[in-house]
Amino acid sequence: MSSAAEQEAVQEGRAPGAGLPAQPAPVLNGSPRVAPAVPVWPGAPTPLGARFRTGPDGVSGTNFALWAGGAESVELCLFGDAGDSEGSGGEGTEIRVPLTELTHEIWHGFVPGVRPGQRYGFRVHGRWDPWTGARWNPAKLLLDPYARAVDGDFTLPPEVYGHVRDWPQQQVADTVRDDRDSAPYVPKGVVVHDDAPDDEWTDDRRPKTPWADSVIYELHVRGFTKLHPDIPEELRGTYAGLAHPAAIEHLTRLGVTAVELLPVHQFAHEDHLLRRGMKNYWGYNSIGYFAPHAGYAASGTTGQQVGEFKSMVRALHAAGIEVILDVVYNHTAEAGELGPTLSLRGIDNRGYYRLQSDARRYTDYTGCGNTLHVVQPHVLRLITDSLRYWVTEMGVDGFRFDLAAALARSMHDVDMLSPFLAVIAQDPVLRRVKLIAEPWDVGSGGYQVGAFPPLWTEWNDRYRNAVRDFWRGALPDVRDLGYRLSGSSDLYAWGGRRPYASVNFVTAHDGFTLRDLVSYERKHNEANGEGNRDGTDDNRAWNCGTEGETEDARVRGLRRRQLRNLLTTLLLSTGVPMLVAGDELGRTQGGNNNAYCQDNEISWIDWTLLDDPDWRALFDLTARVIALRHAHPVLRRRAFFSGRAHSADGLRDLAWFTARGAEMTERDWYAPAATLGMYLSGRDIPGRDARGVPVTDDSFLAVLHAGDRPASFVLPGAPWADHYEVVVDTSQEEQGDTPGVVHRAGAAITVPARAVMLLKVG
Repeated sequence: MSSAAEQEAVQEGRAPGAGLPAQPAPVLNGSPRVAPAVPVWPGAPTPLGARFRTGPDGVSGTNFALWAGGAESVELCLFGDAGDSEGSGGEGTEIRVPLTELTHEIWHGFVPGVRPGQRYGFRVHGRWDPWTGARWNPAKLLLDPYARAVDGDFTLPPEVYGHVRDWPQQQVADTVRDDRDSAPYVPKGVVVHDDAPDDEWTDDRRPKTPWADSVIYELHVRGFTKLHPDIPEELRGTYAGLAHPAAIEHLTRLGVTAVELLPVHQFAHEDHLLRRGMKNYWGYNSIGYFAPHAGYAASGTTGQQVGEFKSMVRALHAAGIEVILDVVYNHTAEAGELGPTLSLRGIDNRGYYRLQSDARRYTDYTGCGNTLHVVQPHVLRLITDSLRYWVTEMGVDGFRFDLAAALARSMHDVDMLSPFLAVIAQDPVLRRVKLIAEPWDVGSGGYQVGAFPPLWTEWNDRYRNAVRDFWRGALPDVRDLGYRLSGSSDLYAWGGRRPYASVNFVTAHDGFTLRDLVSYERKHNEANGEGNRDGTDDNRAWNCGTEGETEDARVRGLRRRQLRNLLTTLLLSTGVPMLVAGDELGRTQGGNNNAYCQDNEISWIDWTLLDDPDWRALFDLTARVIALRHAHPVLRRRAFFSGRAHSADGLRDLAWFTARGAEMTERDWYAPAATLGMYLSGRDIPGRDARGVPVTDDSFLAVLHAGDRPASFVLPGAPWADHYEVVVDTSQEEQGDTPGVVHRAGAAITVPARAVMLLKVG
């Protein structure tokens, strides 16, 4: 516990340590452990982290380098195998090696004989003065921010906190230093082999799917594979499970071109979840930006997870599927001032985090307690080094940045000329991969949809809202829907951006599944243990007349039709569609719209749904429409529509029609409407193929009808078409493979209630 002098200081309202004698090194398990016999050579300040290599005179060993700007000294701590120590909590003998070389605020040293598989951490010495943001505490073993692998779990007992977590006066608890050793209770970094450069990740070995041709599938490594009956049980829930042919077969049959993996950086579980016997399932609580999360490894956690992850990427690439990582560089698992001391806080709290004018407190643009100070050069270096590592050494093809607006802030405001965005734009590795922004954070001015620079694509929540509202009958008119279906030119037609700047989605991991979107209007998050207070109340959902599951055949049929409508609308829209794993199977979370802590059947995909003819038909429709999208460039345009006639017959690349078969007027856009016709001309597609030949395609008419009764729709006549062939009709459970019914131009057809009809123009 803290010293009596420190306790007295707190009671008197002054900082512990002010005017007190220097604090001695903590006593660990009864006596300090030092190993003066371990040789430490000067080594090098770069690269950061632990790198196994050949040193002077051909001696192999590991170079350790840690940026710790304001620290007074740094100790490298090496750990033996569990069970070989005396009284060390089963964590192995700890050998502490001082790093005495200091170059540009980087502490470094080369330790001969240290090989891959060695577990290690750091103890960093410095002042304890939370009032000024200084939170050094050498009693706490710290994870290397550059660790390539992590062994062990974060369990967060009191010893893991730099302050006395259970101090009676909680308002000042963060100021009272806890001198208990945390080493027995925290994971360790692991030295890994650096693979020799090879050609596995060169561009000609990657799928390199153009943005306009991409179909993204957001999935959770564990949840996607945990219940799959054709994946061996020992591989379920792991990277190896996702690499299994049974998992990849589903992806290829569906036709997606990229998987977007929920966070796979090493993450920790929050204290409030652990106290309730729960864990963070989604993983948006990163603590190791170079390490694949060890909990998803089937092969081992002392470096084997690195090779397993690479093998997964290779298997997906071989199937033509890109790998995009959902990354969380905006905050870390150390939370606010009452959070644990795991890594950056103990290395240099003031150097890594944004602090308020009251330096005890953290600036929180993320809602998670802290925000990384990306303006600082060493923080920016940490992030960009991590990104390049995952591209060049782990083989990934892109990133989706959680709360990207927090990364784009300069000192306070979101700034599209911020250091982070500027560095990404000029980086020869990063500017060539797929970059997706979640274009908001929780701070003032944080909503930035449409504002990111041309290199970026963005999650478009305005697309989500408009499509949900149209199909539940809540749009006052169809103006917004027209923009969203045609690529959101109102948001992205500037600065050279293209329609694929818009990542279109109806659902994401955060919120209702697609099936729950048509089955529930209210969240049902009781299982989370937070009194149903968590999760959004703005669901824009319609339960089709009954809340929750029902045996009513009419309601069940209507819900399946709504699912077909939502999926078909998404896949026919201009932009990049993103599906959520399991939506094509009718996956449900029982109305839980915030299942971040549900590592169980609530979140895992139920593969038995494929055995149900109703849900198998939904999968077949989804695959059919994705195949249509791949086959027809008019459905995946690389440039915005002009809406102007390009020939004497008056035919335009995009035209909108009312149910009367007449082109929409300005007045029609402002009038309430449940029916909208969208004509896409395949004759007027900008661009040429690889041989310079102009791209042409079939033309299509998509009719969207959200009304609860059938409607008459007059098919446009000349010059638009001579006849129309029905390709997709979402009123039908089974689409079949035979050509559809053919209608003559000018005919009035009946569009079933709540349906999408896609007709090919002849």
